Amino acid sequence: MFFSFNVKNLRKLVKFVAKKHQIQAMNIVFSLDQIQEVAEQILAQNPKKIILFNGEMGVGKTTLIKQLCKNLGVEDTTSSPTFSLVNEYYTVSNDIVYHFDFYRLNKETEALDMGVDDYLYSGNWCFIEWSEKIANLIPEEHSTVTIELSEDGKRKLELV
Repeated sequence: MFFSFNVKNLRKLVKFVAKKHQIQAMNIVFSLDQIQEVAEQILAQNPKKIILFNGEMGVGKTTLIKQLCKNLGVEDTTSSPTFSLVNEYYTVSNDIVYHFDFYRLNKETEALDMGVDDYLYSGNWCFIEWSEKIANLIPEEHSTVTIELSEDGKRKLELV
């Protein structure tokens, strides 16, 4: 059976899994100047250490991940790993945070070739953009953040 993993279908799948496992979703409407508070709220929910970030290009996934890294204690400059696929950051307490961007992947085997399993099962924070590109490789234990841009320019965020 073939299932198309576009954002709409991914959102339906996330809601189905959340309902099945009786997971309470957190919903926030915010503007980008509230990003620090949003990151604090996400971390206060004690999400899984693997967080998938879904949303259209330009909706603010990378901006939110940068703020999450900062809130976790990363002091280095953070940026999108669009070309490197993964950036590795250290917090002030020497914890590791991985930021993935799989937008440029053509096949899941490319992620396997880079050793994605080692990262995902490391026990460290893993923030993943364009996770639908590696849908079959994502561990069952993960959280999902979905961001949509509303007509008034604010963002609608759901954490499951």
